[in-house]
Amino acid sequence: MGRIGKEIAGQIISFIGLIGVSVTCGIPMWRVTSYIGANIVTGQVIWDGLWMNCVMQSTGQMQCKLNESVMKLSKDLQAARALVIISLLVGFIGFIITFVGAKCTGCLDKDSSKAKVVIMSGCLFIISAVLILIPVCWSAAITITDFQSVLTIETQKREIGASIYIGWASAALLLVGGIILTTSCPPQKPMYGYPGYPPAQMYPYAGPANYGPVYAPPSSQPYTAPGSYIPNKPYAAPTAYSARQYL
Repeated sequence: MGRIGKEIAGQIISFIGLIGVSVTCGIPMWRVTSYIGANIVTGQVIWDGLWMNCVMQSTGQMQCKLNESVMKLSKDLQAARALVIISLLVGFIGFIITFVGAKCTGCLDKDSSKAKVVIMSGCLFIISAVLILIPVCWSAAITITDFQSVLTIETQKREIGASIYIGWASAALLLVGGIILTTSCPPQKPMYGYPGYPPAQMYPYAGPANYGPVYAPPSSQPYTAPGSYIPNKPYAAPTAYSARQYL
């Protein structure tokens, strides 16, 4: 897969993950309580969320009430409010940065700068996934603990809602999209012959430290020429040239 294809795939997957985080933050389905009385008419379903609580009667009537005070929420939902909003902000910033550093855009001139910006956006997506994963797992652990506790009344036992599952899926998508974007490595630098880059590493000379003239002793044998040069073709002496030929 080319670099442009990897960036587009990472953007699409991360965007779907951001939509999932928004749904997790909005819908009041972090915890679900089903209560059925002596007859089906008295049955009701209670949904707990970050911003509101809803009660649905067996007749189909639903009533929702906003959580006016944060202190009325449990500790895990109080922390979930802050972490989910921060996750949305970090993911949105990372999504905008991907367009700045995308290879198919002209916001930056150098490919190395574009790749670094895309890697930064991938890291932001990974941080966003961790931020949404913490409150979702925390709330799920508390819900399971309360459900299995012997001290909890049967009518107050709550189960994991749809928001928890959507949050897990969103965190997985953000992680995958962030990892894909972080693998968009900058182009490799050439080793030789490229202006603007430092020269290759120089190694010290391991020879003798002192340099000086080297003299060879004279030979005791007389010098003899290896042979006389005899041309292959005889050369004749040039004839005398008269000045008339050049007038």
